[in-house]
Amino acid sequence: MDICKTGEDHLRSLRDGRAVYIDGERVADVTTHPAFRNAVRTAAALYDLQARPENLERLTFTPERTGSDGYARVNRCWLMPRNYQELVERRRAMSEWAELSCGFLGRAPDHVASSLLGQIIGIEVFRRHGEARAKALLDYFGYVRRHDLYLSYVIINPQADRGKAWGEQQEDLVARVVDEDSAGITVRGAKMLGTATIMCNELLVANLQPLRPGEEDLALSFAIPVATPGLKILSRKSYEAAAPSQADNPLASRFDENDAVVWLEDVKVPWERVFVYRDTDMCRAQFHDTLGHTFQNYQAQIRLTVKVRFLVGVAHRLAETIGTVSMPPVREVLGRLAAQAAMVEGMVAGMEAAGHMQDGYYVPDKHMMYAAQVLTQELYPRLVETIRGLAGGALIMLPSSERDWANPELAAIIEKTQRSPISSSEERVHFLKLAWDALGSEFGSRHTQYEMFYAGAPFVTCAHSYRTYDWAAADALVQKMLD
Repeated sequence: MDICKTGEDHLRSLRDGRAVYIDGERVADVTTHPAFRNAVRTAAALYDLQARPENLERLTFTPERTGSDGYARVNRCWLMPRNYQELVERRRAMSEWAELSCGFLGRAPDHVASSLLGQIIGIEVFRRHGEARAKALLDYFGYVRRHDLYLSYVIINPQADRGKAWGEQQEDLVARVVDEDSAGITVRGAKMLGTATIMCNELLVANLQPLRPGEEDLALSFAIPVATPGLKILSRKSYEAAAPSQADNPLASRFDENDAVVWLEDVKVPWERVFVYRDTDMCRAQFHDTLGHTFQNYQAQIRLTVKVRFLVGVAHRLAETIGTVSMPPVREVLGRLAAQAAMVEGMVAGMEAAGHMQDGYYVPDKHMMYAAQVLTQELYPRLVETIRGLAGGALIMLPSSERDWANPELAAIIEKTQRSPISSSEERVHFLKLAWDALGSEFGSRHTQYEMFYAGAPFVTCAHSYRTYDWAAADALVQKMLD
């Protein structure tokens, strides 16, 4: 193998016969299908970026060998940080990856890798569940790290009747164990939201939502290759396929990582891929008693710093493009946006600075991470609304598509009506198409929804913040004054 994974390696790995469905048909090859090919190539570009000789030291590292196969170097998202400096170096590498898509790949390869890393740091939690399950996870982590595999996960159950417990839903809805033997378990049912499943190598199936006693058939965690027989991926509408061109939808045409319902039709999972089995509390512990939840959402905040910086850049360029940047009320809005972007970046730095050693590794501060989640969950839709307010009608008064420029009569009118103090008419249109794709298109609206709910409903994230805050220290100050 090469010294590290490349984009061509990743593209080759996706031609594996996976069962992906869209618009009523099975997709023969996700690397060439018009609904997925550009997003797939964006994922491949992440690996090409790390493989450049000038980037190797910064974006990759040499892992400890737990097998004879795999790459000599892998992405730094797999690095288990032994000190503060290694945590920062890991974050810088992940930020550089996020910059390739301006943070619009929410389930890039470093997301689930980060979750697994946090779980491995807390491997003693799995050992309490059973040595065999702990060994399965350790062996799996070694395998996917050596091969620098792209993982996604499905850890949420289909909504169905929210008034009922998961175990009370129709029997064929939520993924559950339906059989077992000496070789492994058989699983049937659905999970969601399979973001980026279409372009990843392996899928982690688990339960982030609480289960209760009596729901042991649902209490599973395992990992399988995406091409496993019986695994079916039902894609939502493709924004990439609906994009007329890259000029008209510069984000949707390249960065639509897609979401999907995952259906497991009597999927056979070998025991060496099963990490939690029929233990409802262990499903919770997998993420919350380990650092799985901490590291996966720390990664999400790193990515979000890049995305917010991009949006603030859009806001400033927008004000320059329509000639309002010197107006005091607009400067006030831009200054507040800049402060909010700095707050997001500062909270990531705070997670690292307030971190601590745990089981031999330096880990980010859990409460700072949850506090950032609460604040950014509310912040993102406000950012979008604020920037749209700066734009006024500029985002609406645009040519229908880039083909309008090919008509000389229309092109002359566009030249006269799309004026800007800082750019040509064509540059103005291209930029405003980019801004609309980020803020108001179907693709942009999906991202607003994603940032509002990927971490859970607000009452969930606020509960995490409440649970991890140092209330004793705050109460001590109150008591000091009373004394």
